[in-house]
Amino acid sequence: MTGTSNRGDARRTAGPVTAWAGWVVFGGFVLVLLGTFQIVQGLVALADDGFYAVTSDGLLVDVDYDVWGWVHLAIGVVAVLTGIGLFVGNTVARVVAVGIAALSALVNLAFLPAYPVWSALVVVLDVLVIYAVVVHGREVTHD
Repeated sequence: MTGTSNRGDARRTAGPVTAWAGWVVFGGFVLVLLGTFQIVQGLVALADDGFYAVTSDGLLVDVDYDVWGWVHLAIGVVAVLTGIGLFVGNTVARVVAVGIAALSALVNLAFLPAYPVWSALVVVLDVLVIYAVVVHGREVTHD
């Protein structure tokens, strides 16, 4: 065979795709799942203030549960859209995923007294999403 293939050269410059790329798929899936749960948590905060363990003045940031509801709702919508972006390998989605996961972790740390177990679980999963995207995100980039 004479001639060379450009496909081999393109793979070398883009870097090899390893099994660790599954972390990014996991991160995208978890981000969509967390976004969905954030949306539900936001809707609950908007609909039923009495659902949570403490009143709104017992939280780190003393604002009404309606405000918390809208914050969780906004974070949830962005998280779901960003998770979908991670599935297709969008570079912008990688950057937004780190930012929205960090913001979600901070919001849930502040929301910890209202729903302790769930908020702690969300923070742990946000950290896993950040790890997956930062360490292994480049392996599935298609842009």
